[in-house]
Amino acid sequence: QVQLVESGGGLVQPGGSLRLSCAASGNIFTSYDMGWYRQAPGKQREWVAVIFSRGSTNYADSVKGRFTISRNDAENTVYLQMNSQKPEDTALYYCSANHRYADLHYWGQGTQVTVSS
Repeated sequence: QVQLVESGGGLVQPGGSLRLSCAASGNIFTSYDMGWYRQAPGKQREWVAVIFSRGSTNYADSVKGRFTISRNDAENTVYLQMNSQKPEDTALYYCSANHRYADLHYWGQGTQVTVSS
C-alpha cells in the first residue's frame, strides 16, 4: 500500500506562484510513475503532469511552460512548481502513483489551489 500526502495549496493571485508537494510512503520512484491531476468544480479530473520512473517528464498543453514537475528521491517527495498562474488553474490538485508494470494505482487526498485577485 502506497500512501501519498499532498501539501502546499492555497490562495494565490493571478500571475503568482505556488509549489505543491507530494510525500510518498517509502522509496517508490524506481517503480512508479508519479503524476499530478486536478479537478475544478463541475469538471472532470484532468491530467496535469507526469514524471516517469526514469526521470523524464511530460505536461498537459494548458500548463506547459508554466508548471514544472520534479522529485527528490532522497526525501520520497514529488513537487509541482506552478508559475504564472491563471484563474483557470483553480482546482483540487491530486498526486498519483502508477506502477510501471503492475495494475497498482494510488491517489492522495488532494490540496486546494485557488487563483484569484
